[in-house]
Amino acid sequence: MTAAKSFAPKRSTESTKIAMNESNNPNSPAQSTRRDFLKTSTAVVGGTLLSGLAIERSAHAAGSDTLKIALIGCGGRGSGAADQALSTSGSVKLIAMADAFKDRLDGSFNELKKKHQEKVEIGDDHKFVGFDAYQHAISLADVVILATPPGFRPIHFEEAVKQGKNIFMEKPVATDAAGVRRVLAAADEAKKKNLKVGVGLHRNHETPARRRDWRYYRDALLLERHDAVGPSPRRT
Repeated sequence: MTAAKSFAPKRSTESTKIAMNESNNPNSPAQSTRRDFLKTSTAVVGGTLLSGLAIERSAHAAGSDTLKIALIGCGGRGSGAADQALSTSGSVKLIAMADAFKDRLDGSFNELKKKHQEKVEIGDDHKFVGFDAYQHAISLADVVILATPPGFRPIHFEEAVKQGKNIFMEKPVATDAAGVRRVLAAADEAKKKNLKVGVGLHRNHETPARRRDWRYYRDALLLERHDAVGPSPRRT
């Protein structure tokens, strides 16, 4: 495994036949990349979650209104989510990190510390490595970011709810039916505890321009399929 060197996956959106006539316009919506899209949607979700928590925290905190964040999963997506959380206004600090691999954790920490020096306060005793590391990191935080591979999401979500933490978790939330049922059951418990839970489902937060983008790509894929296999036979 190699250390995380960037905050987001670098995957460009491919042009399609219908969008191709816009490809020479740098201001065209079709020029948006998936990386920009993920950064924007994460900022909206994470910013909304943290701003909502700030009000309640200031009303009930004992001695401090600083929101303490723990990052569970220190790959590119998790580091990107933490970066966006630390970029919000208000008093927030990253105080714990957990990952199955030390080099991945160290790489993420170095990048985040470089960019948010005053907001990253993590000593070696708050860097947790291993498959049970998430339990220790969650216990220290007010808000947890769950960004490991999705097969682990139900287990981590259950633990965060059990410990009474507010949560932002990346999609997908599970990889099979059993995992989905566990997430739904934990979500019910989160509601009972009045916890705030945000999920990185971009469709809930995308702008009208990006919805238009999606229609372009959908129609283009349908057109390409039509060209490849020919018109569908008429039903009689």
